Amino acid sequence: HSPSTTKLGYQTYSSCQLILLIPGMSKEHIMEIRSKNINPMTSKITYYKKPVFIHQGHMQWLWDMDGRRYLDLFAGVATVAVGHCHPKVTAAVEKQLKKLWHTTNIYVNAPLHEYCEKLASHLPDPLKVIYLTNSGSEANDLAMLMARIHTGNYDIITFRGSYHGGSQQTMGLTSQSSYKYPIATSSGCTHTMCPDVFRGPWGGSHCRDSPVQTIRQCSCAQGQCMANEQYIGQLKETFAASVPSRVAGFFGEPIQGMGGAVQYPKNYFKEAYKLVREKGGVCIADEVQTGFGRTGTHFWGFQGYGILPDIVTMAKGIGNGFPMAAVVTTPEIAASFAKAYHFNTFGGNSVACAVGSAVLDVRIKEDGLQQNCHHVGTYLMTELAKLRDKHKIIGDVRGKGLQIGVEMVKDKVLS
Repeated sequence: HSPSTTKLGYQTYSSCQLILLIPGMSKEHIMEIRSKNINPMTSKITYYKKPVFIHQGHMQWLWDMDGRRYLDLFAGVATVAVGHCHPKVTAAVEKQLKKLWHTTNIYVNAPLHEYCEKLASHLPDPLKVIYLTNSGSEANDLAMLMARIHTGNYDIITFRGSYHGGSQQTMGLTSQSSYKYPIATSSGCTHTMCPDVFRGPWGGSHCRDSPVQTIRQCSCAQGQCMANEQYIGQLKETFAASVPSRVAGFFGEPIQGMGGAVQYPKNYFKEAYKLVREKGGVCIADEVQTGFGRTGTHFWGFQGYGILPDIVTMAKGIGNGFPMAAVVTTPEIAASFAKAYHFNTFGGNSVACAVGSAVLDVRIKEDGLQQNCHHVGTYLMTELAKLRDKHKIIGDVRGKGLQIGVEMVKDKVLS
């Protein structure tokens, strides 16, 4: 809608009557605080030459302190799943705040149980046991521990280029140097070759489960993928040379997020999961970025590959920006994990559960956002592919739903 603006600095929309209020703190004072009191790394990754002073949001829109409006394509690092300050979610939070802010999950309270039942209903059997946490890093940290306790093994395999968190434990899983410190992190993490069919050594013209394929050509017959065979060969080599004969597990994002929206050959996970289980390991799907319908065709990214993990981790879109996350596993693995007490003070917080429940209702039943991801994402990728074919600087367009990557290159001819 076209906003009507007055010199007082507010904007009114006919559909929602949004009032934009200009904050009292000056930009100069904000930047002074940022330089003295805020994690200094945040100043290095503002993504802009001049910082954007975000002040207010509503659905897909953000406004800065000057009243300038932005279409938010970043969604708070792929986190705002149903829109900023969504009226239904906001109402659910307000209602819960007036009733009960917090009690530990040791005590029985309705919001926790209502939410866990609702979340479990969206996962296939036997993935029905839920552990609520506060962040994706914490969820993946917990999943690592579960895998090791359940299997009695220690080593975990992940892809090169993966990102699974910034805690000391998950830093071992993460395979990007920019997120690593020169200290000892979780040992027992081995990074195998990422089956990247665009930048990797092997790839072709119909490898990916995506509306857009790579510009690389291949002579594979329909239904066959030589690139997949080569990358599975690399995984077998990792088993033969880099890990013990028994492993604890394998972590994989259905689509790499921080690694550049990288997609793999369609059958890679099916074969990889089989190999991991033969070695005594469990298979963990990191759905922190791909979950909750973002890929469009399915509610969980792993479902697009026709696989069933043993553990699923999730965060980001689960709470629309509210700090919550979850690990979902099987009764068998949960029973193994009961060898000692596991407790999380804020996991299952009453307000967090009210938020998560409202997000599920809005995303699935009311706003149809999974279908929107599919339709809008497919259209966007198809149009971006036309730009790729037109401009030399665009090497690849990839993704599924609204998890999309556009890779800029100096030379489209890969050596």
